[in-house]
Amino acid sequence: MRAIRIHQNGGPEVLQLDEVAQPAPGPGQIRVKMEASGINFVEIYQREGLYQLPLPLALGGEGAGTVDAVGPGVTGFTPGDRVASASMVGAYAEYALAPAHLTARIPAELDTQRAAAVMLQGMTAHYLALSTFPLQAGQSALIHAAAGGVGALLVQIAKMRGARVIATVGTDEKAEIARASGADEVVIYTREDFVARTRAFSGGKGVDVVYDSVGASTFDGSLNCLRPRGMLVLYGQSSGPVAPVNPQILNAKGALFLTRPTLVHYIANREEFQWRTGDLFQWIAEGKLTVRVDSTYPLEQAAAAQTALAARSTKGKVLLLP
Repeated sequence: MRAIRIHQNGGPEVLQLDEVAQPAPGPGQIRVKMEASGINFVEIYQREGLYQLPLPLALGGEGAGTVDAVGPGVTGFTPGDRVASASMVGAYAEYALAPAHLTARIPAELDTQRAAAVMLQGMTAHYLALSTFPLQAGQSALIHAAAGGVGALLVQIAKMRGARVIATVGTDEKAEIARASGADEVVIYTREDFVARTRAFSGGKGVDVVYDSVGASTFDGSLNCLRPRGMLVLYGQSSGPVAPVNPQILNAKGALFLTRPTLVHYIANREEFQWRTGDLFQWIAEGKLTVRVDSTYPLEQAAAAQTALAARSTKGKVLLLP
């Protein structure tokens, strides 16, 4: 089968289309014939070496397709089932393995591409708004990169929770996406001061929470947008890693909270996974949550797909179609 792997760390040019053996599902695993694979920043970090993993490395953790084979001890799945997961091994490929307990059956009303597109980013938006900082009606949130894959979903979920949302984006086109997602105010950070706008939005008090996936270029400003005892949720670093922080800064700015969450700790068991995917699939079916697929690429164009995502020019999910 064909699979995208890296044999050394570096730029997009190190992504290599290899012929490899089909993986055999082990205990508790299923093998999926891939129909769509999600492109995410974590794979860029892995490719660059920011996250060190053994080489050669088969990239990709998210996707959807049909069950091709099941490993020992697996119940509840049979070949032919339509499934999606964000915990796959080597999803940039024609076949990939997934843990059965972190795999969801795709409902009939949901197409495979949207199922692949919503798994990682949808569950991320879900845990951010319902678990990390459980938004309540009347609270206020600043959401950075609000036209991106997670951002647009997070805005929609925050509004479902009854929160007031101010969103940052980079262009006028992306501002329209953020508004369509329900943002109460939108800041084009490339030409506006998002801190001043956020303080005004909050009546000078600061917002209850900032959801920041950008990192280095927004971190200091994000802290300055918070009310006393507010929380900065730093869940990504698309502009680069944040410099070391003196914890005393959190005290000086109002006894702030800072957390750096990641999805794996919020789908710690089958029940939590089913809660998140169940909500997402139901919201999509009811028309409450819109999932945007920005673009699709054939497997051999994985480098172009990652380049598009890294440029922060996308307006929704980027998928590979094996």
